[in-house]
Amino acid sequence: MRTLSSTPEDALRLFLEYLTVEKGLAGNTILSYSRDLRKFLDFLGKNRLIWTSAREEAIVRFVHQESQGGLSARSLARLISALRSFFKFSVLSGFVKENPTARLSSPSTWLALPKVLTVQEVEALLGAPDEKKPLGLRDRAMLEVLYGAGLRVSELASLKPADLNLDEGFLICRGKGGKERVVPLGRAGCRSVRRYLSEVRPVLEAGSNPFLFLTRRGKGFTRQGLWKLLREYARKTGLEAQISPHTLRHSFATHLLERGADLRSVQLMLGHSQITTTQIYTHVGRERLRRVYDQFHPRA
Repeated sequence: MRTLSSTPEDALRLFLEYLTVEKGLAGNTILSYSRDLRKFLDFLGKNRLIWTSAREEAIVRFVHQESQGGLSARSLARLISALRSFFKFSVLSGFVKENPTARLSSPSTWLALPKVLTVQEVEALLGAPDEKKPLGLRDRAMLEVLYGAGLRVSELASLKPADLNLDEGFLICRGKGGKERVVPLGRAGCRSVRRYLSEVRPVLEAGSNPFLFLTRRGKGFTRQGLWKLLREYARKTGLEAQISPHTLRHSFATHLLERGADLRSVQLMLGHSQITTTQIYTHVGRERLRRVYDQFHPRA
């Protein structure tokens, strides 16, 4: 085993560098892995356990603790993935002799069905910004693009004017791992963005900021800033409890499938590398059908 860099901090730093350089993972994924693993190392420290000799029992205890703390099945799956990857890397790098996560099982993430809005709720949310005001016009355009193209909030924040082709009705999006995809944008979205570009952005622009959507100070939005804005509009329409960071994206996919879109096309629009990730939305559709059946069928 290595001896020069066998502190947990050094091993974690090298692991995160490996994810960035060798694996090319997205920055948000690396940030999540870092957060999960630092929490794990803190757990070991509090229990006076040495990370290089951590056993499966300790890891199971940590995962169980996080689960009891209210971590969702999806977040739990990511946590387990982070632990597996970290210890696999640690074995290959010579930090530890055996991988204690080799038999660690992952929760069934498909059970954690995403929440979606109805079409009427989406319409109410999109209509919440006051389009008589410049910032209301901007916010309407942002919400239209977020729902109309099914973007992640980080993807919306990184959009640039050159990424849109409003005449043809599509945009180029850079998703996880820097992968580009082309996504259609409907007439309503194109119309809102045109108004924003002609009436609002020239007023907000300070210097040569490259991003499409700008704050009142002429800067690009952060992910946190965008979701704070969304929550304000959700509160106005009484949807605050139903809004999560992915709600409009989930709604985009579900509404497409409910209206007959094929799974492969939705997969491409969402930028999922595996179609099994997209299949979760078919579960959402079945759940909704079941509720309708139970409510209205005389033999339910």
